[in-house]
Amino acid sequence: MKKPIYLDYNGTTPLDPEVIAAMGPFLDEEFGNPSSSHWFGIAPKKAVELSRHRVASLLNCDPQEIFFTSGGTESNNYAILGIAYARRDRGNHIITSNVEHPAVLQVCQHLEKKGFSVTYLPVDQYGRVCAAQVQEAVKPETILITIMHANNEVGSIQPIAEVSSVARERDIAVHTDAAQSVGKISAKVDELGIDMLSVAGHKLYAPKGVGALYVRRGMELQKLMFGAGQENGLRPGTENVLEIVGLGKACEIAQRDLDVNALHLKKMRDLLHERITRSHPACEA
Repeated sequence: MKKPIYLDYNGTTPLDPEVIAAMGPFLDEEFGNPSSSHWFGIAPKKAVELSRHRVASLLNCDPQEIFFTSGGTESNNYAILGIAYARRDRGNHIITSNVEHPAVLQVCQHLEKKGFSVTYLPVDQYGRVCAAQVQEAVKPETILITIMHANNEVGSIQPIAEVSSVARERDIAVHTDAAQSVGKISAKVDELGIDMLSVAGHKLYAPKGVGALYVRRGMELQKLMFGAGQENGLRPGTENVLEIVGLGKACEIAQRDLDVNALHLKKMRDLLHERITRSHPACEA
């Protein structure tokens, strides 16, 4: 049987060969615990911190604002639940869109059962949220706006910088699920103006089961996990060194090749669209 062509890169990506090579030493000889105070913990600790710097460089933030997680779902959960519970004394209203990933929508639905109020904004014919509608939805008790950066199904890119501008005037926290945008388009946190951003490793040629959460310095999140204090106490537990190394290398590659890859993706997208509409003109409508 002829092998099918794989087109579901929004679902997951294969591992980049450079990522596999970078992970290699941590499969065998560099097995130490990065929290260990002896010799065997040195290389793993350095590898984790190098990866933190590489993720931060791609997002243009301070390395200490990066926390490693098990993936985009955990990052989304921690950002939304963490800020909701931390700011509950200031309000209980959250704004999101009705096209978010379940890792956002289901968290919001869970919070509604805990006494929070959630506004689910509609999108236009292009799948985009209107910043003016965000502004209209804001209430005195609004504490968080969470809107994805790029949609996982239709690819729409949301006006996050405009949304952040609305929120900044009112001291409302802004989170964006950037699982589908990091590594494909610019996702610099200073340009987006956001307070929290979620990364999923397996969407940018890193392994499944690793991700990161950017939390702007000064943002206080309620702790959801307790343990020995790794990741500045926000996400305790022995670090997944092997996959963190993979994520760091993938982010380094993404930053290095971002412009070339973006141009290639656009060419491939346009070619696919042109050939589909040529063969099936009804698709153009």
